[in-house]
Parts: sequence; C-alpha cells; structure tokens
Amino acid sequence: MKRVAVIGGGAWGTALAQVAAKAGRDTLLWALESDVVDGINESHENGLFLPGIPLDPAIRATGDLDEIADCDAWLVVTPAQHMRAVLERAPRCDVPRILCSKGIEEHRGELLHQVAAEACPGAPVAVLSGPTFAHEVAKGLPTAVTLAAEDESLGARLRAGLAQPTFRIYASNDVAGAEIGGAVKNVLAIACGVVEGRGLGQNARSALIARGFAEMTRFGVAMGARRETLAGLSGLGDLVLTCSSTSSRNYSLGVGLGQGKSATELMADRRTVAEGAFTAPVLARLAKQRGIDMPIVDAVDALLKDARVDSVLEALLSRPPRVEGV
Repeated sequence: MKRVAVIGGGAWGTALAQVAAKAGRDTLLWALESDVVDGINESHENGLFLPGIPLDPAIRATGDLDEIADCDAWLVVTPAQHMRAVLERAPRCDVPRILCSKGIEEHRGELLHQVAAEACPGAPVAVLSGPTFAHEVAKGLPTAVTLAAEDESLGARLRAGLAQPTFRIYASNDVAGAEIGGAVKNVLAIACGVVEGRGLGQNARSALIARGFAEMTRFGVAMGARRETLAGLSGLGDLVLTCSSTSSRNYSLGVGLGQGKSATELMADRRTVAEGAFTAPVLARLAKQRGIDMPIVDAVDALLKDARVDSVLEALLSRPPRVEGV
C-alpha cells in the first residue's frame, strides 16, 4: 500500500485522503467537481465540502478516473446510489476496494459489497465503517472504526496501511454486519432529528435510539449479520453519534421534517447527500418482503413521502407494547 486512491471528493472522502496521507501513503483523490480538484492542488483545501481545514500537501487531486489505475488500494467514498456507475468506469479489477460509503442500493436493494462484486467481479473487497464525522477525522481527532474483510490477510494489510494512534481500526470478517449498521443508522438518525424538530424531548430520543437499535438488530440478523458486529462501532457506535448531533446530515434532515417542512423542500438545496433518505424506502421494502417488523423505519419512509408528522407519531405511539428484546 504505497499508493492509495480515494474515489470521491466529498467531506468524508477528503477526510480519508487526509488519513492516508498522514499514514505516509502517496495519496491521490479523484473528485467529480473541478473546484475540488483545483482547490486541493492549489491551496490544499476542499473549500466546497470541508472548508477551513488545511489538508496535507502530499494529497494530490484529479478529475481523471484512469489515473487511479496504478494505485495499490482504492477507498471508495462515492454516494451509495452512484457507486455502481463509478466502479463500472474504474480501471482494473484486481485492486482491493475499501468501501467507505453507507447505504443500500435503492434500485436493486443490494448491499454495497454486492454492488462492488457485480461491478467488478473478483476484486478484493473490504468495508470501513464506524462513528465518524468527517471534519473531526480530517483534524486528526481520535476516532475508531471497523474494517471488515472476509479475507483476514487482506484486512490486516489494509489496516496496517491506514491505522494511526488517532485513527484506530478494529478488525472484523462480518462484511454484511458492518454495512447494515451503517445503512440503518442513517434512517434512524432522521427519526431522531424529527424528535428534536418536534420538541418531543430527550426521553423520547433515548427510547427511539434503543428501539431503533432493536430494529437494526432484527434486520441485520435476518440478513446474516452477527449481533456483536451490530453492537459495535459500525452499528451502535455510529447510531449514537448520528442520532445526537446536527453535524449529521440525516439528523438535520429529520429536524426539518419535525418542524413541518417537506422532504422535497429540505433536499432541494443540499449539496451533500443525506443517504438515509434513499435508504429508508428500500429498507422498508426489504423488511416487508422478509416479514421483519421495523415500525420506526416505516415511519421515516412515510415522512419522506410527505405524510403528516402528527399522524405518523400517533400511529407509532399507539402501537401495542411488546416484550423488550424482541
């Protein structure tokens, strides 16, 4: 891992480029936006997505995807719904791909490692996920993540190439579990934002996090994930972070919904993507197909389709009590 490519020039991709450069890797960041490429190369800053944070001068940016061909590993940080198209354009299929986006492909209902396998069969794949706000990672603040790879030797090589004292990487071979935690928490973060926007209080938010985690666990186990993965950094850890801060795009979207604004209105001016808005409908669909009870996810899906907040809350609160842990 002498040379690392980061595919995606948003805030998270830029933060990961910072991590790779600080780890001593020759780092190339591919970005779609020419402003991002020019800003990184000329002033060492991503003024569009991560303003005010100086970047390591060793990071080089490009708008030409073919330039990543001679890199030893690719950190894929495109929005989940665009990952397939980008990977199908990318050169070579033998380079390890570390999938760093969070979501489920809306059209086919596939996890992202499945998307990557179809876009480039045979390519080694790992998943990086956990509680990570990009601006904190880029500043070098202490962070811990999960890196999941079925091939444990691949995972060990990738961890060795990126890990630092302030960027701790924990090993796992549960790829599906790492992905499901990151995808479901985005939807639950929207729900917690609704609680905040509606002024329902801290008790309600805490209850929602706990019951949301129960939904995440039910869905994850049904999809082949392990409970301990979902209770770790990529599941519960990420859930707690994104359900409690306006730095979360999904939480902020939920705050607006709770205040009575429409999803269309809230998402129209967003330069960055709230992945939970795309994940909620496919997650609700998959859960229904498999007979998995996910009332909070269903509620978020309804709100994104412009259902009235009061009606959705009334339906949730009038559900009959159930045994905890089920």
